[in-house]
Amino acid sequence: MIPENSKSPVNTIGLLQNLIYVILLVLVILIYFIYLIYQGGDQLFPLPKKSTESQEIVKEKDIYTKDTDRFWLAPDPESIKGSALESQILYGRDLIVHTAQYLGPKGSVAQISNGMNCQNCHLDAGTKIFGNNYGSVASIYPKFRPRSGSVENIYKRVNDCFERSLNGMPLDTMSKEMQAIKMYLLFLGSNVEKGTVVKGSGLKDMPFLDRAADPVRGNKIYIEKCASCHLKDGSGIKAADGIVYTYPPLWGQHSYNDAAGLYRLSNFAKYVKYNMPLGATYEAPQLTDEEAWDLAAFFNSQSRPHKDTPEDWPDVSKKPIDHPFGPYSDSFDQTQHKFGPFKPIAEARKAQK
Repeated sequence: MIPENSKSPVNTIGLLQNLIYVILLVLVILIYFIYLIYQGGDQLFPLPKKSTESQEIVKEKDIYTKDTDRFWLAPDPESIKGSALESQILYGRDLIVHTAQYLGPKGSVAQISNGMNCQNCHLDAGTKIFGNNYGSVASIYPKFRPRSGSVENIYKRVNDCFERSLNGMPLDTMSKEMQAIKMYLLFLGSNVEKGTVVKGSGLKDMPFLDRAADPVRGNKIYIEKCASCHLKDGSGIKAADGIVYTYPPLWGQHSYNDAAGLYRLSNFAKYVKYNMPLGATYEAPQLTDEEAWDLAAFFNSQSRPHKDTPEDWPDVSKKPIDHPFGPYSDSFDQTQHKFGPFKPIAEARKAQK
């Protein structure tokens, strides 16, 4: 006789089968979730449940398209509260704001960059209008870039910044940090239609001068309007912890190298014109166009790290007119390509086309 408290072999096998089914189901869900993350994660941002009518309102008013004629605003972080990716996105934002804390010379995760933060070039965690923001990154990448002569994805673009603007080493694309940065960029672009360059993204254009930009004039403006924060020698001011900069270095061994985007005068001039000194905006700039160009000439005449880039610009005719290094496809010399005047170069190119 079988004791009442004993389990039959049939029941035991049934329980094991059910347990196996549950484990397999969990594994399938987990694998699918990981797949979605590494394929972009665009569909993983949960929105609050809304009626069909409210969904139409969101689509009409909050999604930026090619026809949208208003400045981009970053999506509200409250929209991801409680989502599966909330912590990852917020970590990505923190890496942008406090890069040096995690990845600088005394970084807690790795020591692969120069001590500057991504936010030093991409203001307000990459959300400020004409503050070199990230509003259009998710919508336009992957894209072809003439500098590399290839189609680049977000990983490549982020690592370009690490190797050039942060004068460091690239992040492992599968690392926790790279994935967090990518998810933050995708979150910022989650209200932008694919293929759209939103109004107010990047840097605001400004006209060329009729003369070459003058580093001597720029030096005088720097002493008057910039040195109180960045110091006379451009070395910046560190916070009390000695790890991060309160005001970043503008040249020297801890600043961006000569392969960075800001080493082009037009980029730096646009950046300072509408963002500096502290408190300036595109609506209320504190510098004239001439001051911005001359400051850029002064900054980019100072010593900074050099980076060899033999694979840049495989088609030299695609180089920007203010790219500071030859060879060029025109007859203008390197000095004019770096400091201007740029109008003759632009006109020559227009005539050539």
